[in-house]
Amino acid sequence: MKYKAFFTEENTHNEFRRSIAELDTKDLPQNGVLIKVHYSSLNYKDALSASGHKGITRNYPFQPGIDAAGVVVESNSSDIKSGDEVIVTGYDLGMNTPGGFGQYINVPAEWIVPLPEGLSLKDSMFYGTAGFTAAICMHEILLREIPKSTKPVLVTGATGGVGIAAVGFLSKLGYNVCASTGKPHAEAMLKDIGNADIISREDAAYDNGKPLQSAKWASVVDTVGGDTLAASIRSTDMHGIICCLGNVADDKFCSSVYPFLLRGVSVIGIDSASKNMELRKKLWSKIAGEWKIDKLHKYIKEVSLDGLDNEIDLILKGQQKGRVILNLLK
Repeated sequence: MKYKAFFTEENTHNEFRRSIAELDTKDLPQNGVLIKVHYSSLNYKDALSASGHKGITRNYPFQPGIDAAGVVVESNSSDIKSGDEVIVTGYDLGMNTPGGFGQYINVPAEWIVPLPEGLSLKDSMFYGTAGFTAAICMHEILLREIPKSTKPVLVTGATGGVGIAAVGFLSKLGYNVCASTGKPHAEAMLKDIGNADIISREDAAYDNGKPLQSAKWASVVDTVGGDTLAASIRSTDMHGIICCLGNVADDKFCSSVYPFLLRGVSVIGIDSASKNMELRKKLWSKIAGEWKIDKLHKYIKEVSLDGLDNEIDLILKGQQKGRVILNLLK
């Protein structure tokens, strides 16, 4: 069966070309469940894969897209039936297994989450991997019973996909939220989604040279790493946690042991790709229900395959605002 996909190819000079290609489902890996993809979403990891980053995708040509929402066409699993509406995020999708930037994918049944009641296929991609990652952070914060005190939870890199979802989820859970961003034009969006106070990225990374700073944050969702992560550790209150999940600023940081010894602060690494199915279903149910962000749809840009290339350039330049979803039905 022929289908269209966003496709990245490598030439003999180690140069990469992005295009829309016509492919065939028989050339997909035969993993057991063939899905017609209705919607996907654009993540920074997708932009890297689409640009030939071999730390993300080893071999080209390739069909990127770490998120997919669609309808099952064929299945070899008794648990997944033809006609089922499903979500696939994480695992190896869009990294080395052809992903959601094509009209079809073929994946193992073990990767598939049934679409929860309360979400449409389109709605689910408002969140995608970014929203699921933010939901894991909420799970960790609730697990450690972080108090809903007067001190806010800091979200760094708040205009990215994870940051936007984290701001919205925290507000739904009753936490005060402080959002760090270097994009002043996005402040109104963050206040609308999560009633967030806003600080600059420079303030979030402030370093007074002391191993401990005044305790400003109940906890932190950090998507940038580097000096911002280091400052967050020094500025978090007693028994707070820092959810560490990004490195756009730097993959290294410098800290001392004092925040851990004197305040009992914890740094939690957040890995969304390998979470077990029980937790996936639980968190997607939360996203579809009590954590659902009321105003998120206002900040979604929908594009077809023809418009995806430009959006990839924008996200690589750090100029993307809000979420981009890909409509594969157009």
